[in-house]
Amino acid sequence: MFNQTDQMPVIRRIAIVGSGMAGLSAALLLQEQNHEVTIFEKSRGPGGRMAAKRVAGGSVDIGAQYFTIRNPAFSAFLNLYAEGSFRPWPGRFGYQTTSGQWEPFPQETRYVGVPRMTAITRGLSTAADVQAQTRIDSLVRQGQQWLLNDTDGESYGPFDAVIVTAPPAQTRDLFSNSRLTALSDQMQGHVSHIQPCWATAVYFRQALEQPYDGMRCQNPILDWIANNSSKPGRDDSGQWWVLHATPQWSREHENTSADKVSAAMIEAFKKVTGVTVCPDDWISHRWLYAKSSPTEQPGFRWYGDQRIGLAGDWLSGGRVEGAFNSASGLVAHMLAD
Repeated sequence: MFNQTDQMPVIRRIAIVGSGMAGLSAALLLQEQNHEVTIFEKSRGPGGRMAAKRVAGGSVDIGAQYFTIRNPAFSAFLNLYAEGSFRPWPGRFGYQTTSGQWEPFPQETRYVGVPRMTAITRGLSTAADVQAQTRIDSLVRQGQQWLLNDTDGESYGPFDAVIVTAPPAQTRDLFSNSRLTALSDQMQGHVSHIQPCWATAVYFRQALEQPYDGMRCQNPILDWIANNSSKPGRDDSGQWWVLHATPQWSREHENTSADKVSAAMIEAFKKVTGVTVCPDDWISHRWLYAKSSPTEQPGFRWYGDQRIGLAGDWLSGGRVEGAFNSASGLVAHMLAD
């Protein structure tokens, strides 16, 4: 727990590592309470696993495929900071039973970013201070504050608190580099619950006729298939389909070449859908840290003595909304203390 004392300064300046949904949510919620927040992002732009790849004529969502809104606070947050960047996906969704039969998904409104998933995090980032292409390598204690060092030898700070929203393996390495051995050791259990995922997007000049736009499969290779072109705001000529491999198959083929992975996933796609034609183009992406175990739901972590917090979807059920719930729970805990 965080206990304020005469010797412990008030938390005013906060550094956040990672600009996915959790990092951006935490930053904006803290800014609402007049905290000064800087986000450090290793990539060229925000988004995390709400990612899209550019393709001829548009883009395809290779990470999170859609999200739901069950928490009214999440709805209010998105409407305030990312209005116009997302819309419902009126697709047809089905899942395959263990007997191989197809059944429709339960009715629920599913949302996507428009014209791509990254539109949401880019919308959120306009109200935040994001320092992109800065890979934070270690944290250095300076009295009761923190300095952040990047891989290029630059130093940032001091900050009164640090929130890390990176996946568990990267968080573990950051703590290890920072000689925070106890925190690094605690992360090891979480690392084992994060699952990899190979994603392949395939393009057909002639649109395919399928009963569903999103399919949860019973297949040894494929876990998910989606007609990306059926999402609102996608003006594709032809059709792009996104394929996600199962966690087990992805782990077994973690170091297999992208060409071999794509070939196997395309064959599985044809088997599941009954499609006989080959795609005209395809691209692949390997997610080393894609999905968390649904049993991992502590919400967030706050280490008051060090003034270090952890937030992310992996702490709250693995969904996009879970990332917001994790961040808002952490911020509420910090502010209450």
